[in-house]
Amino acid sequence: KKMKIIVTDGLAAGAIKAMQSAGHEVVKKKLSKEELAAGALADWDCIIIRSATKLTAAVIQATASKPGSKLRVIARAGVGVDNVDLKAASAAGIMVVNSPLSATNSVVELALAHLLAQARKIVYADRGIREGKWLKNECVGHELAGKNLGFIGFGRIGQSLGRVAKALGMNIHVYDPFLPQAVIDNFGATRHASVPDVFRACTHITIHAFLSPQTKHMVNYDMIKLMPGVAPDGTKCGNHIVNCGRGGIIDEVGAAQALKDGSLGSLALDVFEKEPCGKSPLLESDNFQGSPHVGASTIEAQNRVGAEISGAVLAALDGAPPMGNLVNKDVQPKFDKPKARM
Repeated sequence: KKMKIIVTDGLAAGAIKAMQSAGHEVVKKKLSKEELAAGALADWDCIIIRSATKLTAAVIQATASKPGSKLRVIARAGVGVDNVDLKAASAAGIMVVNSPLSATNSVVELALAHLLAQARKIVYADRGIREGKWLKNECVGHELAGKNLGFIGFGRIGQSLGRVAKALGMNIHVYDPFLPQAVIDNFGATRHASVPDVFRACTHITIHAFLSPQTKHMVNYDMIKLMPGVAPDGTKCGNHIVNCGRGGIIDEVGAAQALKDGSLGSLALDVFEKEPCGKSPLLESDNFQGSPHVGASTIEAQNRVGAEISGAVLAALDGAPPMGNLVNKDVQPKFDKPKARM
């Protein structure tokens, strides 16, 4: 039952070894957009990707329409699957699995690091020292305790960050229409009926939503202008936003304007609408801090992601993907049972 697995965006060595030990052929190889569009994936039983490889409807249809196409599993080593057209995958009978549990701690710690760096102007201070400037008077920050932290999306990562923020003394505010009220009540959080309501209430915002047509550029200049700038304890701390979720939710041009006119005190992004971000207008602001999509980039997270996704892949190739890892649960798998490979 040897099958062919292609890994296009990198994967922990232990995960590759686990799949090889199960008797499968595993190849690390990047595919160009042209190769994907031409249906190159038809020669593989499974593809494992991260965020770089884009499996659009056209790519999936080109793969599925090739005579003898073998592709049965698309595996996303990570949480977000906005780079996979799920509808096209389901229509083609291709299972999509991900690893939703593995990177939670790492993303939470990065988001917290950005929140703390914003509050204490650590990045700004560091830049000054490197330029020979002693910016002691300019680097008066604020405490996170007593401030309202608004969550746009309150799933696994949001809740984990919420527990840490609450321990620091922050007040938790949430917009998540899909979340049971019991979860909100257990946190002692304030639930809001709309995204603008959260922005009106909070000086600090953290984004944990998926990118969709509904969330694209949801956080724009007008939304940012709703933020109060003054905390419940009376501290004039300004407004601060962190996004370690998905690029494209924040309108970067509008955010740059808000940074320029002072409506936004600071912005921290680990994800961008276009990656690499290139000559973004955000880079013109001293109050912008960024990281190159490294939320899951820790030794521990990479090992966990590899172990989780390799386990999901092996199960899926055997026709029984774990329900916690199967994303397109409506799929009718193309192959009911694995076929032996010569």
